[in-house]
Amino acid sequence: MTMHGRAAEESTFVRTYTLTRGRTMPRHLLGLDTVLEAGPGRPGPAQAEECDEIFALCRERRRSVTELAGRLGRPVTAVKVLVSDLLDAGALVVPTAPYTASGSDSDAGPSTQLLAALSASLKRKWPDAIAYPQAG
Repeated sequence: MTMHGRAAEESTFVRTYTLTRGRTMPRHLLGLDTVLEAGPGRPGPAQAEECDEIFALCRERRRSVTELAGRLGRPVTAVKVLVSDLLDAGALVVPTAPYTASGSDSDAGPSTQLLAALSASLKRKWPDAIAYPQAG
């Protein structure tokens, strides 16, 4: 790794560390597929600007933890900590109705577009991975 690459990596780590104020564990149990929507509360003024971004994204429509992390370009662990803060503030809630990514009530699972995007992303991340057609 070049000196420039190492400095960029350390800069990203420091930014993530300050973003979560050094916390690595969320207060709420959140899975990658936990779906969130905007609640009646609002992000506090002392919260990171990413909290405002998360809140705005969830006001548009329901979003999963994984989608939020991807949209923000931040590690999932850091996003879970921020989401926990927003849950505590009442700015986000976990809805009780089924999640429909396509907007229709007839399909309670993720859309084929979301699954295709996820598949493409995984193939870029691990190009040497072996596909098992019988899986799923």
